[in-house]
Amino acid sequence: MRTSIAAFAVLRRAIPTTTARSFTMSDSAASASGSITSSIQHKLTESLQPTKLEIRNDSAKHSHHAAMIAQGGGSGETHFFVEITSPAFEGKTQIARHRQINTVLADEFDRGLHSLSIRARTPAEQAKAEAAGIP
Repeated sequence: MRTSIAAFAVLRRAIPTTTARSFTMSDSAASASGSITSSIQHKLTESLQPTKLEIRNDSAKHSHHAAMIAQGGGSGETHFFVEITSPAFEGKTQIARHRQINTVLADEFDRGLHSLSIRARTPAEQAKAEAAGIP
């Protein structure tokens, strides 16, 4: 029996999809409550001890994308921008910093975080940027 792509799409939307996910004690209380924003803040603060941390939820800019309707467990928390300054980044390339952050937030990506834009600096880089008037 052949099923058209359109029929499959209708069927896919009609059947709720869930994934088995258990939270461990290492997950933050914010994770258990479903707040990806709070979870990002908690995990980055705990693991990287930043001197500056700003988190912006940009999900509303992408909510009209069909693929985002089911993302984030329906929470609408799918797209974020993170600006973080931490001594933990000393001696690391930008790609290594991004990988470190993505590793810390692996559970959030599993729970629906779709996009994370990152500005990661060392305290010295942040001071230099501020002195030059760069945000």
